[in-house]
Amino acid sequence: MLLDCAIIGAGPAGLNAALVLARAKKQIVLFDEDQPRNAVTHESHGFITRDGIRPSEFKRIAKEELKKYPSLSIQEQRVIDIKKENHSFTIQTSEGHSYRSKKVILSTGLKDVLPSIEGIEQFYGTSLFSCPFCDGWELRDRPLVVIISEDEHALHYTKMIFNWSQDLVVSTNGKKIFTDEQKALFTKKNIKIIEEKIDSLQGEEGRLQKVRFKNGQEILREGGFVLTGQEQASPLAENLGCTMNKMGGFEVDRFGRTSVEGVYACGDTTFTEPPQLIIAAAKGSMTASGVVNDVIHEEF
Repeated sequence: MLLDCAIIGAGPAGLNAALVLARAKKQIVLFDEDQPRNAVTHESHGFITRDGIRPSEFKRIAKEELKKYPSLSIQEQRVIDIKKENHSFTIQTSEGHSYRSKKVILSTGLKDVLPSIEGIEQFYGTSLFSCPFCDGWELRDRPLVVIISEDEHALHYTKMIFNWSQDLVVSTNGKKIFTDEQKALFTKKNIKIIEEKIDSLQGEEGRLQKVRFKNGQEILREGGFVLTGQEQASPLAENLGCTMNKMGGFEVDRFGRTSVEGVYACGDTTFTEPPQLIIAAAKGSMTASGVVNDVIHEEF
């Protein structure tokens, strides 16, 4: 059977795209490898009616809602290859199954790349986070560490976090990334900068308590934020020849169309919007609308 659309990735973008396409009576399959970027996250925030929900519960509710649409199939399989053949796509899974589809939506997301610091994994997602809009409220007014090791976004990132807590220590983890002018600005706000390399993060049950530096200095902190790197969670878009943007995502128009005809992308994969649950879901809806429009137009 030739599907109208195959959706690769069942995060909020892919799930919402599936909802819109299913309600448009399109024959679709949603592939869910179940390797979400927010797997370490205990709660998701900023989505009205779903504030504080566990990501796994969000997905459970979404899949339950999608069950009532007969034209939608959810496959818990990993897509390993997509090939464009004339005006359709052949999709191969790691289980050896093959599917054909008119359109493909890539919502495979990103992976966070944490700095190499002893102990950081045990705190990330519990008391150490990357997005202040997502988790700043929970850490409001506490003594925090801000870990930054690249200079492009360092000043802006620190300013944003200062909105939620004015008790900040900025660690550059051994790098000199701030100018004298920027340091003077931080001094006026009583923000301390430590340029010594971090030796380890210490605490219990995911709750950060202490940051120890290579020179033996220690500071007490109750949590913090880390400016992570990001990389694509899947090579599928790149393998298909989709044009990348300067942020490391993929160029799309407002309806998610990539540079490859018939291939769409939404959510964190595009790296064009802040990585928030509600924004990813909205982009999934817009992208699905684009697919519906294109499929209908091609049928006339």
